[in-house]
Amino acid sequence: MRKALSVVGQVVLYALFALTIGVFSYHPRYRHLPPEQALLKLSFSHPGQLVAQCRRRTPEELAALPPNMRNPMDCPRERSPVTVQLALDGSVLARREIPPAGLSRDGPSTVYARFPVPAGSHRLSVQLNDSVREPALNYTRDEDLDIRPGQIVVVDFNPERGGIVIQ
Repeated sequence: MRKALSVVGQVVLYALFALTIGVFSYHPRYRHLPPEQALLKLSFSHPGQLVAQCRRRTPEELAALPPNMRNPMDCPRERSPVTVQLALDGSVLARREIPPAGLSRDGPSTVYARFPVPAGSHRLSVQLNDSVREPALNYTRDEDLDIRPGQIVVVDFNPERGGIVIQ
């Protein structure tokens, strides 16, 4: 009798647990975005240009180095920070200077940012600079977008695909 009561108690507790999970899986409802809103994501990882150009070592400098380190070119490791500006309909959403990763500042600059925007027609302008040797923003892209409610627009950077990519 006691064993049967124990089994019935376990079944009831498991059923209550499953019911609790079922209720919380539907309520409260999760909304990714409010109605009539879309999402603009700025997401990329890009190593900036080298801070300084490589230079050729003199014969005296090469002679002073150990034999296993006699590379004729001296190239700095440090990379430039990447500056990006994102504007929607003429108003700037973000302007960020992303430092390079790593202890020697020789890694890629990585950014991820989300901007909820109203759905509809917009003019998106993206500008990017990856070199401290050039004062101007050296990559630009302007595009007219018709964004649907709930749509996610991603701004990426890929030099092999022409620079700034909007998808």
